[in-house]
Amino acid sequence: MSHSDIADPTAAPSDLAASRKPTVALALGAGGAKGLAHIGAIEEIVAQGFEISAVAGTSMGALVGGIYATGKLDVYRDWVCTLDKLDVLKLVDWTFSGGGLIKGDRIIGRLLELIGDIAIEELPMAFTAVATDLDREREVWITRGSLFEAVRASIAIPTVFRPYHVEGRRLVDGALLNPVPVTPLIREPADYLFAVSMDGPAESPPPPVEPDSAAGGGYRQRIGRLIGRLVPHGESKAPEPGAFDLLNQSMDLMQANLSRLRLAAYEPDLLIRMPRNASTNYEFYRARELIELGRARARKTLSDWRASRETVHEAQ
Repeated sequence: MSHSDIADPTAAPSDLAASRKPTVALALGAGGAKGLAHIGAIEEIVAQGFEISAVAGTSMGALVGGIYATGKLDVYRDWVCTLDKLDVLKLVDWTFSGGGLIKGDRIIGRLLELIGDIAIEELPMAFTAVATDLDREREVWITRGSLFEAVRASIAIPTVFRPYHVEGRRLVDGALLNPVPVTPLIREPADYLFAVSMDGPAESPPPPVEPDSAAGGGYRQRIGRLIGRLVPHGESKAPEPGAFDLLNQSMDLMQANLSRLRLAAYEPDLLIRMPRNASTNYEFYRARELIELGRARARKTLSDWRASRETVHEAQ
């Protein structure tokens, strides 16, 4: 045994504890494209000195959380930030059978090319994907088997994606029953339990949108100015939402209320909330700004949380 193998008996316990990063069990909620904000939130949590030791995710939270658990979140982030509207459309494989408008095979196939599949039990941290068993009417915690099969089940938004069939069960989006999956993490041996929700109060006006990059050419701004010149000014009436928009808005409202009830029953140590009107469910071409929104909200929430903890400590 070398001298370096022997621990210093004079080292104070506080010194040893100070060298260890506090661990976090992290719950990532559903939210479609809004869930890209999870990337920025995760990066900010890690940047502020926390070690994420366990992740549970629903829908988009399962996708981002699963990729983070593989250690390849940067690969996914860099790829998704290159997508424009046309790229997003190319990833959609439409179908008119099987209980959904989109098969989902093309999206999962692209993710497999980028990340590669792995068994959940072989990941370097605990991971749970939350889905809903449509026939048994209960939530399902997937903790074993193919990572991307679990993700495919968790993201199967009813009527949008085909249900995913596993051993005779029809699995769909976990957000139907558990939009922000804190409960799978309650028994994890972490110092703190954090949750990131995409169901925060809507903001008016919505969160600011960063200008398009040079590659995008600012086309949205130019089109907006052109329409502004062509359309006569005066009192205007908001267009009636289409059936798809109405369905999305209704699901967002139900999900937000369910999230509030579940989080009241199982309160995390820290809740980072994104406004539910930050984007629509399918604006994946806005990845860069949504990631930065997640980073900014996580930074502000962590700062407030630490300040409140210091105030309580001083009062004691």
